[in-house]
Amino acid sequence: MNRIAVRSVVGGLRGGQTQNCNSYISTAVPLTPLDGAEFLHSLKGDVGTRMMSTVPQSAKTVEERRKSKSSVSDDAKKGSDRVVVSDYWGIYRPKITRGDVSEWTWNCFMPWDTYKPDLSIDLSKHHVPKMFMDRFAYRTVKVLRMPTDIFFKRRYGCRAMMLETVAAVPGIVGGMLLHLRSLRKFQQSGGWVKALLEEAENERMHLMTMVELVQPMWYERLLVLLVQGVFFNAFFVLYLLSPKLAHRIVGYLEEEAIHSYTEYLKDIDSGKIENVQAPAIAIDYWRLPKDATLRDVITVIRADEAHHRDVNHYASDIQFQGKELREAPAPFDYH
Repeated sequence: MNRIAVRSVVGGLRGGQTQNCNSYISTAVPLTPLDGAEFLHSLKGDVGTRMMSTVPQSAKTVEERRKSKSSVSDDAKKGSDRVVVSDYWGIYRPKITRGDVSEWTWNCFMPWDTYKPDLSIDLSKHHVPKMFMDRFAYRTVKVLRMPTDIFFKRRYGCRAMMLETVAAVPGIVGGMLLHLRSLRKFQQSGGWVKALLEEAENERMHLMTMVELVQPMWYERLLVLLVQGVFFNAFFVLYLLSPKLAHRIVGYLEEEAIHSYTEYLKDIDSGKIENVQAPAIAIDYWRLPKDATLRDVITVIRADEAHHRDVNHYASDIQFQGKELREAPAPFDYH
């Protein structure tokens, strides 16, 4: 209503009319509502400039200004789902298309972030604990698994959702601390900052996919807050004290994730869990076929977890040999 009323006021100012407030509102009813950008343009192009200057503004000047901002107007006219804040900073998103020339609809990832997972990876690999630190990491992960087994049992959708909220933490913590260390010591990171941040982003995309499949209840959201708060701070301190132990724990966590997703697939194959259509976000992110199902999604997520297992055990092995991560090549784009 405010927008309609203001537009009526603008119309009155243009025509030099002196109507009362009621007549503005009544005459505004049949008018077409303005988009946000169109409304701003009408104010900037006519009212704002005239109020700040005593010189009449020519129609040519108004037209030139509108042409210079045509890109914003065009975006605003495409639909009300796009919010154009301001064109002052010159920041806008160019039109991005898929291979079939259809418009790319996602903002959380771009076409160049998508990939086809390597499903041939060996899922049975396991780092056999040899040293005390290995055994400590292995037992710690086994203890951490017990509460999830009790709470979720075989509700693997909810279990996977909770797992991904935790799995996305180590990469961001490790990448952040390596980034700060690189700045502090004036040294290159060997690419490990980027590699760990890629891992965190990949795990976050797992979560975004699972949320499309399983809508968490309020108490599950509360549980996520508690678990994430505790785990983030604990892992932060652990990575400061012993990065090699931290990576070893993550490696074993990924092994448990592979086991959980394998059990998830067994329940899908047995019919206990319906093999529904894959979410659109999963189809685009992993370049799955249009008719992909839940089973396809869980299969590619499990492959991602296997790659994360390898990366973290590899990172731990480097440091167990007395070397720093920057001395070994980081595995880029290794999902």
